[in-house]
Amino acid sequence: MKMTGAQALIKSLEMQDVEVIFGLPGGAILPAYDPILDSPIRHILVRHEQGAGHAAEGYAQVTGRPGVAMVTSGPGATNIVTPLANAAMDSVPLVVISGQVATTSIGTDAFQECAITGVTRGITKHNWLVTDPAELPRTIAAAFHVATTGRPGPVLVDVPKDVSNASMEWYWPSSLEELDLPGYHPQTAGDPELVGKAAQLILEAERPVIYAGGGILKAHASAALRELAERTGIPVVTTLMARGAFPDSHPLCLGMPGMHGNYTAVTAMQRSDLLIALGSRFDDRVTGKLSAFAPGARVIHVDIDPAELGKVRHADVAIAGDCRIVIEDLISALGRSGIGPVGSMASPGSPAASRPSQEPWMRQIRDFQERFPLTYDRDATGALKPQYVVETLRDMSPEDTIVVSGVGQHQMWASQYWRFDHPYTWVNSGGLGTMGFAVPAALGAKVGRPDKTVWAIDGDGCFQMTAQELVTASAERIPVKVAILNNAYLGMVRQWQEMFYEERYSEVYLSPDLPDYVKWAEAMGCVGLRVESPEEVAPAIDKANSIDDRPVVIDFRTDAFEKVYPMVPAGASNDDIVVGPSAGEGGR
Repeated sequence: MKMTGAQALIKSLEMQDVEVIFGLPGGAILPAYDPILDSPIRHILVRHEQGAGHAAEGYAQVTGRPGVAMVTSGPGATNIVTPLANAAMDSVPLVVISGQVATTSIGTDAFQECAITGVTRGITKHNWLVTDPAELPRTIAAAFHVATTGRPGPVLVDVPKDVSNASMEWYWPSSLEELDLPGYHPQTAGDPELVGKAAQLILEAERPVIYAGGGILKAHASAALRELAERTGIPVVTTLMARGAFPDSHPLCLGMPGMHGNYTAVTAMQRSDLLIALGSRFDDRVTGKLSAFAPGARVIHVDIDPAELGKVRHADVAIAGDCRIVIEDLISALGRSGIGPVGSMASPGSPAASRPSQEPWMRQIRDFQERFPLTYDRDATGALKPQYVVETLRDMSPEDTIVVSGVGQHQMWASQYWRFDHPYTWVNSGGLGTMGFAVPAALGAKVGRPDKTVWAIDGDGCFQMTAQELVTASAERIPVKVAILNNAYLGMVRQWQEMFYEERYSEVYLSPDLPDYVKWAEAMGCVGLRVESPEEVAPAIDKANSIDDRPVVIDFRTDAFEKVYPMVPAGASNDDIVVGPSAGEGGR
């Protein structure tokens, strides 16, 4: 069957069961927009290409399916570079289709030409410049395979305009062998010998901690993680990217570690004698001063990406493989050693029978939790505390609400004070720390899970970067809800200037009234509300939750000088954690 390259491109996306494309047309990609009119794929017209990329990321993070974005050449392609870099850092499966000038014009500095494959080579798993329309089905199939297998990540397919317009004979590759991916063979099964060694370390440990990262969610390993924790009685910390992978309400959950993690999670890792790192990468925000991080701990490190093993911290046992498969194998190995299902007793004479008791370790952890809970100063001045807003949002929302955040203080408060008991309910920019992520990502999350309540918790600085995508949400009837924690500052930068730059506030003041967020929201087709006192918080949230036919934006006027605690100062050891002015005994 003869068709154009553009028709083959859209048909290839249909063959990959793509439900939605987030995009913005332009000259070079225009041929691909015509067959969309005859396709069952939904296209969502964004107002900026960065919004297309972040919306596709939000869709991917809540569905587990690859997000798809389509943009034109030149500035269209460069505008989606930030989402590609963000997806690469956070291992999000993202497929970006970019238009390109005609092959005869490449290299001539033609109108809206940009060598986007070169620009994005370092921030994609792979990218392709298609010069023959007959290669389009094979390339699209390969792109989805690469984006979704092994360590997930972003890919880009660059399609020149003459390739889109040229004719080809339709086909669809029938096997992986046809995809022409030499050397790409992700390893999923762990080495059985190494799994056995890991089990032995667990049996010997007195103060073990499971260090669960975002790879748990990518591997759909939440159930396996819970079984491992319950069988062994080992407590679990969940990184910023892993929130929800292990229920916060579980007695073995210690919460988030790192620069703004809670005291118990941070200190348990520091005092541990065994770290079981599952789908985590020893990020600098978790380790603090690397040479002082968990100095007495041996390390088991499991990751689908062999490049992560030993990259930051030497592992006593390093296992390359899919987290779910390796955890299940580890559970089996522990079972052979005598550690059975929850509630069972180790048989006499088995290796598990001589395992050190976990009770002293858990007593110490409970003591940490009792003495150093997350807390903030609930002063009587009437100032609206951002933590109170998050707590009230949490308590008035369904427990499986999807929470999307921007980057900064509000991101940390959202992670700290929300209670995540379900996987795939927390969406944020972790590794790249992209301000402006929340609004478009929330839009994508709601498209992916229209049955769920989606709240974006954003800062006023972040909101101003990508708020135009609420026009998209209004036009497409995507009823997301946005809570702006408006402190009139670039809050995290101000916090650092206050603590480390002698309160020299250089270029961080934004003004609480410029813009007028209520009028701005209304101009974008949203319901706009403003809250200035604690007693107004619950009624405003109740009203927002009752509106399901359009987006809602609430401008919460929060305390401008509230800081995020706990905090490990940059470059300091995690032992130097600053618990905060309201902390109990031992706070710094």
